[in-house]
Amino acid sequence: MTSVDSYVGIDDLTVALVDGVLSVTMNRPDSLNSLTAPMLTTIGDTLERAASDPRVKVVRLGGAGRGFSSGAGISEEDHANPGASGTPADVLDAANRAVRAIVNSPQPVVAVVQGPAAGVGVSLALSSDVVLASEKAFFMLAFTKIGLMPDGGASALIAAAIGRIRAMRMALLAERITAADAYEWGLVTAVHPADALDAEVDKVLATLVSGPAVALRKTKDAVNTATLTSFESALELEKRGQLELLNSHDFREGTKAFQQRRAPEFTDS
Repeated sequence: MTSVDSYVGIDDLTVALVDGVLSVTMNRPDSLNSLTAPMLTTIGDTLERAASDPRVKVVRLGGAGRGFSSGAGISEEDHANPGASGTPADVLDAANRAVRAIVNSPQPVVAVVQGPAAGVGVSLALSSDVVLASEKAFFMLAFTKIGLMPDGGASALIAAAIGRIRAMRMALLAERITAADAYEWGLVTAVHPADALDAEVDKVLATLVSGPAVALRKTKDAVNTATLTSFESALELEKRGQLELLNSHDFREGTKAFQQRRAPEFTDS
């Protein structure tokens, strides 16, 4: 475990507060930072605590290695140790809490997407206020490939950013959306060359750290109030639908096919 200025992370998620920047870093690079319930719970805990900490001026959310996050873990390793990673329902609840904490954070949250963002990893990125992406990044709602639906507030967050038709394209077709397309659509704030991303992130963080905290907070609240009118209801709808799907034949077939690297044969109707 790591502790910096009394903020505590876990092995798979590091937390550090330095010069007003609270860095929260998903740290499972071998699985492109696939998410477990403890990781998501720690994100929620950290953001909720930071909300009342005057030392925190901005939150930086990122992933170690070459990816942002591949979403909730469905690898053989994840399923072999459900006590450590959490049940699918545990992960869903923890993801909703983490995303809600990001949206409700009074401090600006900057997501740094240097590579793939998939599944609920997309929700974490897009619940942030500023999304800075590398040209190597891509975004993918892969849920329907395993018989599930988008969750983590994705149905509200994405539609608010890019509109219903493009949101449906991402959700139903499960396509990879390149960083360039994501920027053109309005899904991300900016796209930078991979070797320039860190420097550009530092510039944005410096601007926010030195900015007027009260004005930034009120601005964030006003924009979210105007655009995320269905956020809470979307979380509830997604949760009910996802819990049903998690018990379906198509989900069992989808995860089995994913692990066996074959095309699934869906039969539910």
